[in-house]
Amino acid sequence: MYKNNLPLSFHPRRYDFNELSKDISLLVQEFSFLRLNTIGRSVLNQPIYEIQIGSGHRKVHWNGSFHANEWITTCVIMKMLYWICNTLTTEDLPFHKELLGLFSENTLSIVPMVNPDGVNLVINETVEQSDYMEFVHKINEGNDGFTGWKANIRGVDLNNQFPANWELEKERKKQKTFSHRDYPGDAPLTEPETIAMSNLVIERKFDLILALHTQGKEFYWGYDNLEPPISEVYANYFSSISPYKAVKTIDSHAGFKDWYIQDFRKPGFTLELGKGINPLPLSMFESIFSETFPILLASLFNLENQSFSK
Repeated sequence: MYKNNLPLSFHPRRYDFNELSKDISLLVQEFSFLRLNTIGRSVLNQPIYEIQIGSGHRKVHWNGSFHANEWITTCVIMKMLYWICNTLTTEDLPFHKELLGLFSENTLSIVPMVNPDGVNLVINETVEQSDYMEFVHKINEGNDGFTGWKANIRGVDLNNQFPANWELEKERKKQKTFSHRDYPGDAPLTEPETIAMSNLVIERKFDLILALHTQGKEFYWGYDNLEPPISEVYANYFSSISPYKAVKTIDSHAGFKDWYIQDFRKPGFTLELGKGINPLPLSMFESIFSETFPILLASLFNLENQSFSK
Protein backbone atom coordinates (compact mmCIF):
# COMPACT_ATOMS: atom_id res chain seq x y z
CA MET A 1 0.00 0.00 0.00
CA TYR A 2 2.77 2.43 0.90
CA LYS A 3 5.55 2.58 -1.67
CA ASN A 4 9.02 4.01 -1.19
CA ASN A 5 9.46 7.67 -2.05
CA LEU A 6 12.18 10.22 -1.47
CA PRO A 7 11.45 11.91 1.85
CA LEU A 8 9.97 15.39 1.62
CA SER A 9 10.33 17.99 4.35
CA PHE A 10 7.98 20.63 5.71
CA HIS A 11 9.23 24.22 6.02
CA PRO A 12 7.36 26.36 8.57
CA ARG A 13 6.47 29.77 7.19
CA ARG A 14 3.68 32.35 7.16
CA TYR A 15 1.07 29.81 6.27
CA ASP A 16 -1.96 31.20 4.49
CA PHE A 17 -4.43 29.21 2.42
CA ASN A 18 -2.29 29.50 -0.70
CA GLU A 19 0.72 27.95 1.07
CA LEU A 20 -1.46 25.18 2.47
CA SER A 21 -2.83 24.44 -1.01
CA LYS A 22 0.69 24.18 -2.44
CA ASP A 23 1.70 21.65 0.22
CA ILE A 24 -1.46 19.60 -0.17
CA SER A 25 -0.95 19.43 -3.95
CA LEU A 26 2.65 18.32 -3.45
CA LEU A 27 1.73 15.63 -0.94
CA VAL A 28 -1.21 14.25 -2.91
CA GLN A 29 0.98 14.06 -6.02
CA GLU A 30 3.82 12.34 -4.18
CA PHE A 31 1.80 9.99 -1.96
CA SER A 32 -1.03 8.32 -3.83
CA PHE A 33 -2.49 6.77 -0.67
CA LEU A 34 -3.67 10.21 0.54
CA ARG A 35 -7.33 10.92 -0.15
CA LEU A 36 -8.31 14.56 -0.61
CA ASN A 37 -11.88 15.77 -0.09
CA THR A 38 -13.55 19.17 -0.07
CA ILE A 39 -16.03 19.10 2.81
CA GLY A 40 -17.40 22.59 2.22
CA ARG A 41 -16.47 26.12 1.26
CA SER A 42 -15.75 29.18 3.34
CA VAL A 43 -17.69 32.45 3.23
CA LEU A 44 -15.33 33.62 0.45
CA ASN A 45 -15.68 30.29 -1.38
CA GLN A 46 -12.30 28.81 -0.45
CA PRO A 47 -12.41 25.00 -0.27
CA ILE A 48 -12.23 23.49 3.20
CA TYR A 49 -9.98 20.49 2.66
CA GLU A 50 -10.04 17.16 4.42
CA ILE A 51 -7.16 14.71 3.99
CA GLN A 52 -7.68 11.05 4.82
CA ILE A 53 -5.06 8.40 5.36
CA GLY A 54 -5.28 4.80 6.51
CA SER A 55 -7.68 1.89 6.13
CA GLY A 56 -8.61 0.98 9.68
CA HIS A 57 -11.98 0.73 11.36
CA ARG A 58 -11.00 3.16 14.14
CA LYS A 59 -11.64 6.76 13.02
CA VAL A 60 -9.55 9.65 14.37
CA HIS A 61 -9.87 13.32 13.44
CA TRP A 62 -7.51 16.31 13.80
CA ASN A 63 -8.20 19.92 12.88
CA GLY A 64 -6.46 23.30 13.07
CA SER A 65 -7.07 27.02 12.55
CA PHE A 66 -10.60 27.25 13.84
CA HIS A 67 -9.28 30.63 15.02
CA ALA A 68 -7.59 32.79 12.40
CA ASN A 69 -4.66 34.04 14.46
CA GLU A 70 -3.87 30.49 15.61
CA TRP A 71 -2.69 29.48 12.14
CA ILE A 72 0.52 27.95 13.48
CA THR A 73 -1.67 24.95 14.39
CA THR A 74 -2.01 24.25 10.65
CA CYS A 75 1.78 24.22 10.34
CA VAL A 76 2.00 21.66 13.16
CA ILE A 77 -0.58 19.41 11.54
CA MET A 78 1.04 19.63 8.12
CA LYS A 79 4.52 18.85 9.44
CA MET A 80 3.01 15.83 11.19
CA LEU A 81 1.42 14.74 7.92
CA TYR A 82 4.77 15.05 6.13
CA TRP A 83 6.37 12.93 8.84
CA ILE A 84 3.64 10.29 8.57
CA CYS A 85 3.93 10.06 4.79
CA ASN A 86 7.73 9.83 4.83
CA THR A 87 7.76 7.27 7.63
CA LEU A 88 5.16 5.06 5.97
CA THR A 89 7.07 5.00 2.68
CA THR A 90 10.68 4.76 3.87
CA GLU A 91 11.56 1.38 5.32
CA ASP A 92 14.75 2.45 7.09
CA LEU A 93 13.13 5.31 9.02
CA PRO A 94 12.39 4.76 12.73
CA PHE A 95 8.85 3.66 13.53
CA HIS A 96 8.12 2.57 9.93
CA LYS A 97 6.68 -0.85 10.82
CA GLU A 98 4.79 0.49 13.83
CA LEU A 99 3.17 3.22 11.75
CA LEU A 100 2.15 0.70 9.09
CA GLY A 101 0.36 -1.20 11.83
CA LEU A 102 -1.35 1.91 13.18
CA PHE A 103 -2.71 2.89 9.78
CA SER A 104 -4.05 -0.59 9.18
CA GLU A 105 -6.07 -0.10 12.37
CA ASN A 106 -6.91 3.62 12.00
CA THR A 107 -8.37 5.93 9.40
CA LEU A 108 -7.15 9.46 10.10
CA SER A 109 -9.13 12.49 8.97
CA ILE A 110 -7.37 15.87 8.93
CA VAL A 111 -8.91 19.30 8.32
CA PRO A 112 -5.77 21.43 8.51
CA MET A 113 -7.44 24.85 8.08
CA VAL A 114 -11.05 25.25 9.18
CA ASN A 115 -11.01 29.05 8.72
CA PRO A 116 -9.09 29.87 5.50
CA ASP A 117 -10.61 33.36 5.04
CA GLY A 118 -9.66 34.41 8.55
CA VAL A 119 -6.14 33.03 8.27
CA ASN A 120 -5.62 34.91 4.99
CA LEU A 121 -6.78 38.12 6.65
CA VAL A 122 -4.43 37.73 9.62
CA ILE A 123 -1.39 36.88 7.50
CA ASN A 124 -1.94 39.08 4.44
CA GLU A 125 -3.97 41.87 6.11
CA THR A 126 -6.25 41.93 3.10
CA VAL A 127 -8.79 39.88 1.16
CA GLU A 128 -9.65 40.34 -2.49
CA GLN A 129 -13.30 41.23 -1.96
CA SER A 130 -13.46 44.99 -1.27
CA ASP A 131 -16.83 44.86 0.48
CA TYR A 132 -15.46 42.42 3.05
CA MET A 133 -12.37 44.56 3.56
CA GLU A 134 -14.60 47.51 4.44
CA PHE A 135 -16.57 45.28 6.80
CA VAL A 136 -13.59 43.81 8.66
CA HIS A 137 -11.99 47.23 9.08
CA LYS A 138 -15.26 48.48 10.55
CA ILE A 139 -15.51 45.72 13.18
CA ASN A 140 -11.79 45.52 14.00
CA GLU A 141 -12.20 48.10 16.78
CA GLY A 142 -9.69 50.53 15.34
CA ASN A 143 -6.77 48.10 15.24
CA ASP A 144 -4.31 48.77 12.42
CA GLY A 145 -3.52 45.12 11.78
CA PHE A 146 -5.38 41.87 12.22
CA THR A 147 -3.14 39.97 14.62
CA GLY A 148 -6.01 39.86 17.15
CA TRP A 149 -8.50 38.45 14.64
CA LYS A 150 -9.93 35.05 15.65
CA ALA A 151 -13.25 35.03 13.78
CA ASN A 152 -14.20 34.04 10.28
CA ILE A 153 -14.47 36.80 7.66
CA ARG A 154 -18.05 37.59 8.75
CA GLY A 155 -16.96 38.31 12.31
CA VAL A 156 -18.27 35.09 13.89
CA ASP A 157 -16.13 33.03 16.28
CA LEU A 158 -16.31 29.55 14.75
CA ASN A 159 -15.49 27.81 18.01
CA ASN A 160 -18.54 29.37 19.68
CA GLN A 161 -20.93 28.15 17.00
CA PHE A 162 -21.88 24.65 18.09
CA PRO A 163 -25.13 23.54 19.77
CA ALA A 164 -23.73 22.71 23.21
CA ASN A 165 -25.38 25.22 25.56
CA TRP A 166 -24.97 27.79 22.78
CA GLU A 167 -27.74 29.96 24.23
CA LEU A 168 -25.89 30.22 27.55
CA GLU A 169 -22.66 31.20 25.81
CA LYS A 170 -24.51 33.72 23.64
CA GLU A 171 -26.14 35.34 26.66
CA ARG A 172 -22.96 35.88 28.63
CA LYS A 173 -20.65 36.94 25.81
CA LYS A 174 -19.72 40.61 25.93
CA GLN A 175 -19.69 40.70 22.15
CA LYS A 176 -23.30 41.18 21.03
CA THR A 177 -22.63 41.66 17.34
CA PHE A 178 -20.09 40.74 14.67
CA SER A 179 -16.54 41.21 15.94
CA HIS A 180 -12.94 40.16 15.43
CA ARG A 181 -13.41 37.64 18.25
CA ASP A 182 -15.85 36.01 20.65
CA TYR A 183 -19.15 36.63 18.83
CA PRO A 184 -21.05 33.30 18.65
CA GLY A 185 -23.34 34.34 15.82
CA ASP A 186 -27.10 34.79 15.66
CA ALA A 187 -27.76 31.05 16.09
CA PRO A 188 -25.74 27.82 16.21
CA LEU A 189 -24.22 26.58 12.95
CA THR A 190 -24.93 29.65 10.83
CA GLU A 191 -21.49 29.74 9.20
CA PRO A 192 -20.46 27.57 6.24
CA GLU A 193 -17.25 26.54 8.01
CA THR A 194 -19.04 25.20 11.10
CA ILE A 195 -21.74 23.56 9.00
CA ALA A 196 -19.02 21.74 7.07
CA MET A 197 -17.34 20.54 10.27
CA SER A 198 -20.63 19.45 11.83
CA ASN A 199 -21.63 17.51 8.73
CA LEU A 200 -18.21 15.86 8.57
CA VAL A 201 -18.42 14.59 12.16
CA ILE A 202 -21.99 13.36 11.74
CA GLU A 203 -21.08 11.52 8.54
CA ARG A 204 -17.78 10.00 9.68
CA LYS A 205 -18.72 9.07 13.27
CA PHE A 206 -15.20 9.57 14.63
CA ASP A 207 -13.97 7.63 17.64
CA LEU A 208 -11.67 10.43 18.88
CA ILE A 209 -11.06 14.04 17.90
CA LEU A 210 -8.27 16.56 18.53
CA ALA A 211 -8.88 20.26 17.90
CA LEU A 212 -5.64 22.27 17.86
CA HIS A 213 -5.64 25.82 19.20
CA THR A 214 -3.11 28.17 20.82
CA GLN A 215 -2.04 28.97 23.52
CA GLY A 216 -1.59 27.77 27.13
CA LYS A 217 0.37 24.49 27.15
CA GLU A 218 -2.67 22.57 28.33
CA PHE A 219 -5.59 20.61 26.94
CA TYR A 220 -9.26 20.25 27.85
CA TRP A 221 -10.85 16.82 27.82
CA GLY A 222 -14.26 16.97 29.53
CA TYR A 223 -17.61 18.61 28.97
CA ASP A 224 -20.54 18.74 31.40
CA ASN A 225 -19.57 15.29 32.75
CA LEU A 226 -20.72 13.74 29.47
CA GLU A 227 -17.31 12.42 28.40
CA PRO A 228 -16.81 8.62 28.55
CA PRO A 229 -14.40 7.05 31.06
CA ILE A 230 -11.83 6.39 28.30
CA SER A 231 -11.36 10.17 27.97
CA GLU A 232 -9.58 10.29 31.32
CA VAL A 233 -7.35 7.41 30.27
CA TYR A 234 -6.25 9.36 27.20
CA ALA A 235 -5.90 12.58 29.21
CA ASN A 236 -3.60 10.92 31.73
CA TYR A 237 -1.55 9.35 28.97
CA PHE A 238 -1.26 12.56 26.93
CA SER A 239 -0.09 14.51 29.98
CA SER A 240 2.46 11.80 30.82
CA ILE A 241 4.16 12.01 27.40
CA SER A 242 4.07 15.78 26.86
CA PRO A 243 4.55 18.94 28.94
CA TYR A 244 0.87 19.81 28.45
CA LYS A 245 -1.37 19.95 31.51
CA ALA A 246 -4.62 17.99 31.46
CA VAL A 247 -7.61 20.15 32.45
CA LYS A 248 -10.98 18.44 32.61
CA THR A 249 -13.27 21.42 32.12
CA ILE A 250 -13.32 25.18 31.88
CA ASP A 251 -16.30 27.50 32.11
CA SER A 252 -17.01 27.55 28.39
CA HIS A 253 -19.64 26.20 26.03
CA ALA A 254 -20.56 25.96 22.33
CA GLY A 255 -17.13 24.75 21.21
CA PHE A 256 -16.48 22.03 18.64
CA LYS A 257 -15.08 19.66 21.27
CA ASP A 258 -17.99 20.41 23.64
CA TRP A 259 -20.59 19.53 21.01
CA TYR A 260 -18.71 16.41 19.96
CA ILE A 261 -18.58 15.07 23.52
CA GLN A 262 -22.20 16.04 24.18
CA ASP A 263 -23.67 14.46 21.06
CA PHE A 264 -21.40 11.44 20.57
CA ARG A 265 -20.07 10.66 24.09
CA LYS A 266 -16.64 9.92 22.63
CA PRO A 267 -13.22 11.30 23.70
CA GLY A 268 -12.63 14.82 22.44
CA PHE A 269 -9.74 17.16 23.22
CA THR A 270 -8.97 20.84 22.70
CA LEU A 271 -5.18 21.29 22.67
CA GLU A 272 -3.81 24.74 23.49
CA LEU A 273 -0.38 24.64 21.88
CA GLY A 274 2.54 26.71 23.11
CA LYS A 275 2.48 29.67 25.45
CA GLY A 276 2.51 33.37 24.71
CA ILE A 277 0.41 35.90 22.79
CA ASN A 278 -1.42 34.91 19.61
CA PRO A 279 -0.35 34.63 16.92
CA LEU A 280 2.59 32.71 18.33
CA PRO A 281 5.81 33.45 16.41
CA LEU A 282 7.35 30.97 14.00
CA SER A 283 10.48 31.02 16.17
CA MET A 284 8.49 28.84 18.60
CA PHE A 285 7.41 26.35 15.96
CA GLU A 286 9.97 23.60 16.50
CA SER A 287 9.45 23.52 20.26
CA ILE A 288 5.66 23.54 19.82
CA PHE A 289 5.86 20.71 17.31
CA SER A 290 8.10 18.59 19.54
CA GLU A 291 5.68 19.09 22.46
CA THR A 292 2.61 18.24 20.38
CA PHE A 293 4.03 15.35 18.34
CA PRO A 294 3.62 12.71 21.10
CA ILE A 295 -0.06 13.58 21.59
CA LEU A 296 -0.83 13.49 17.87
CA LEU A 297 0.86 10.12 17.55
CA ALA A 298 -0.77 8.74 20.71
CA SER A 299 -4.23 9.66 19.43
CA LEU A 300 -3.73 6.74 17.02
CA PHE A 301 -3.28 4.31 19.92
CA ASN A 302 -6.31 2.35 21.04
CA LEU A 303 -6.14 2.65 24.82
CA GLU A 304 -9.34 0.76 25.59
CA ASN A 305 -8.81 -1.53 28.59
CA GLN A 306 -5.63 0.40 29.47
CA SER A 307 -5.12 2.64 32.49
CA PHE A 308 -2.56 5.35 33.09
CA SER A 309 -2.17 7.50 36.17
CA LYS A 310 0.36 10.17 36.90
